[in-house]
Amino acid sequence: MSHESEWQTRKNRIDKRLRELGWDIVPHSSFFRADKALATAVAEYPTENGPADYALFVGGRLLGILEAKKLSLGPQNVLVQAQRYSEGATESPLRFGPYRVPFLYSSNGEVIWFHDVRNPMERSRRIADFPTPSALEERLTRDFDAEVQKLLSTPNNHPRLRPYQIEANEAIEKAIADRKRQMLVAMATGCGKTFTTVNQVYRLIKSGAARRVLFLVDRRALAAQAVRAFASFEPEPGLKFNKIYEVFSQRFRKEDFEEEGSEEKFDPTVLPSSYLLTPHAGHAFVYVCTIQRMAINLLGRAAAFEEGDEERDDDAEKLDIPIHAFDCIVADECHRGYTSAELSTWRTVLEHFDAVKVGLTATPAAHTTAYFTEVVYRYEYRRAVEEGYLVDYDAVAVRSDIRMNGLFLKEGEQVGLVDTETGGEQLDLLEDERAFDTTEIERKATAPDSNRKVIEELKKYALEHEAKYGRFPKTLIFATNDLPHTSHADQLVNLCRDVFGRGESFVQKITGSPTVDRPLKRIREFRNRPNPAIVVTVDMLSTGVDIPDLEFIVFLRPVKSRILFEQMLGRGTRLGEHYPDKSHFTVFDCFDGTLLEYFRQASAFTREPPEKPSRTIKELVDDVWNNKDRAYNVGCLVKRLQRIDKEMSGFARAEFAAFVDDGDLGGFASGLKAALAKDFTGTMKLLRNESFQDLLVNYPRPKRGFVIAHEAADSVTSKWLIRDGTGKEHQPEDYLKLFAEYVRENPDQVDAIRILFDRPKDWGTGALGELRKKLATTPQRFTEDNLRKAHEAQYHKPLVDIISMVKHAADEAAPLLTAEERVDMALAKLTEGKSFSEDERRWLARIREHLAANLSIDKDDFDDVPVLAREGGWARANRAFGGKLEGLLLELNEAMAA
Repeated sequence: MSHESEWQTRKNRIDKRLRELGWDIVPHSSFFRADKALATAVAEYPTENGPADYALFVGGRLLGILEAKKLSLGPQNVLVQAQRYSEGATESPLRFGPYRVPFLYSSNGEVIWFHDVRNPMERSRRIADFPTPSALEERLTRDFDAEVQKLLSTPNNHPRLRPYQIEANEAIEKAIADRKRQMLVAMATGCGKTFTTVNQVYRLIKSGAARRVLFLVDRRALAAQAVRAFASFEPEPGLKFNKIYEVFSQRFRKEDFEEEGSEEKFDPTVLPSSYLLTPHAGHAFVYVCTIQRMAINLLGRAAAFEEGDEERDDDAEKLDIPIHAFDCIVADECHRGYTSAELSTWRTVLEHFDAVKVGLTATPAAHTTAYFTEVVYRYEYRRAVEEGYLVDYDAVAVRSDIRMNGLFLKEGEQVGLVDTETGGEQLDLLEDERAFDTTEIERKATAPDSNRKVIEELKKYALEHEAKYGRFPKTLIFATNDLPHTSHADQLVNLCRDVFGRGESFVQKITGSPTVDRPLKRIREFRNRPNPAIVVTVDMLSTGVDIPDLEFIVFLRPVKSRILFEQMLGRGTRLGEHYPDKSHFTVFDCFDGTLLEYFRQASAFTREPPEKPSRTIKELVDDVWNNKDRAYNVGCLVKRLQRIDKEMSGFARAEFAAFVDDGDLGGFASGLKAALAKDFTGTMKLLRNESFQDLLVNYPRPKRGFVIAHEAADSVTSKWLIRDGTGKEHQPEDYLKLFAEYVRENPDQVDAIRILFDRPKDWGTGALGELRKKLATTPQRFTEDNLRKAHEAQYHKPLVDIISMVKHAADEAAPLLTAEERVDMALAKLTEGKSFSEDERRWLARIREHLAANLSIDKDDFDDVPVLAREGGWARANRAFGGKLEGLLLELNEAMAA
């Protein structure tokens, strides 16, 4: 299978499925555009930029291009090649920016990717099947931007809606407008998820943003409840939902709807099969269905799973439902736990349809967030934190528990097993514990949650940079690999496109993979154009490539070579070309700063072991034959044979049996020294056999295994590595140790430190100014900003005041206080046991406000600082305190310094 040629893939896989979907496949030489009635896939269709594998014509119009690759190649990045053909299809009268063909597809016969290029913000995506001709026609008629604009501009003012339900609708609609395809809404039990969703579905259908909606549940009872909710919802005064749009369901029993003692009769309408099999652009409806029934429709009765007292769907049958049957799928209660087979069925059903998917849950589970990828709204808590730092050169340590400690999977966890030959994925439950060390992450296993959280961490810094400088930082991410079907680079590209949400061209992969179309051109675009703003690479951009405006470098690839590391780091050192104000670049060390630390310790003379053997098997054998350092080379040969024995598949043993007893290469290696000593000529005859040497190089290897740990949750944090005045980066804890040493060793050189420890009565504005200046001008650059970053990272205490930082450096038992906490303690000490008039209390409140910002107060402040001067200044304040204010200020400053 892995040796299947592209021609075989097209003939046996792609052509077959296209014909099943209604396409007539003809060579270009036999194609007649004038035949408007045909839906034709024209093979080898010529464009100005080369021949497209398939050009999809419907009614004489060129609507799609399908680019094919052999089964062993991943098709995702082949879309770039299809884009080129779309630009070169100049015979087409259609035009969408630079493109003449709107719908682009790429496939290896098993995996299919699709990109609608009519809008530059539209993302490519993996789909389950090729389009039908009618699907392309319908897609062409739809104006997504106009539909979304209508959706967003329609007032959401149903009188029964609660504020948070309106917020949930707004979040979903924003996500759709941002072209998100999968999203999760987490709302606590009892807060009206179904009502919120029914209102949302009405708004989607009314605006045209979604016309055919599948409401998917996993219980017949929930299906009945949902049908009733749609039927009872009154979106317009006097009009029920099901009187405006059709609401269908599967077949129910009467008692599923009729309340005991009620005379109300409710007869839901069963969905006609034609609505599924031949979707029509004029259809606008909701279909409420259980996952079990839809699984039978798509996969056959063997795929259905029954649970508890659920009734069997005996009337359900397998149907050839096209992927565009629904525009939107709402998966209710999508957090429920399932067996491996059941969860696989859930995902297969959801992934079959090329639709917007909204998951509803009260308690997001790992497998839920793994599929729906993003919680767009959470009723209890919504987080949006973006932090930024303003330094000339920054290093950020991003800590991922999985990358630092490895991946540990427990028995019973849900994982995906990837067929590394085709890209197919099978879900499975682990029958035993499994561990992957840090060197195996992204090579033998991946945890999508880890990569997503690292990229989300990066996003905080990117958005802060954009807000400060008015531009998005050109970003280069170094991925671990770009292997077919398990590419870390592809995963990161997809995640960046999703997380940053700025369109397909905003993020690109540039590697040496055959799936990257014209990589050198891509590099030029990265350098000279606004997009791509983010590029993911492995090696291609690690050395020698000049991207002057690069401002972010992200190390998600472990590096062991000092030379390579410094080359990679050097990509960001240049002055800006388009951005002459570029003053720094930021390095993100996604291994908790260990890469920076390791290479800071490594000298230019550090020995680097070779990454792969430097000599071939044939060269080793020839050296032994020629008696060249025989003992050493025999030892090398033995190790090489033992390594092959560990790496080869069972099929290889059968082939090796033609040369060594029972194909036992390990046993042959162990006895090689003795065999050469006993019969050198005879043993060397075997070793020099060309067929044997060829097998030693090209022996069958076991299929590369790869595990996707869908449920593995990572903990990802980041912190700035504090850069001192000498250019050295420090971990926050180490920086604070240096500060403690400085405070303890320099009280005589910095009078303000001595005042804080020995003479608090002398504390005032002058002492505070001297302290700040002396600390900031030290070689370690102990600025308040750096010290606060370090304290927040080490003690999780933001906004620590400078007095606390100095005192804590000298004595770890001293509390870390914010300025407001310190002021309140000082005022409490000052006012204890005393009574004050109303006027005095007002002045104390003003004094408190000034102290919280300045940590000291002097007489002159009353006439210089607005909060004090505008109320009458020193004269009026002193009069309020009976002429005793000066003494009170001395006490207050002393209390502040205490």
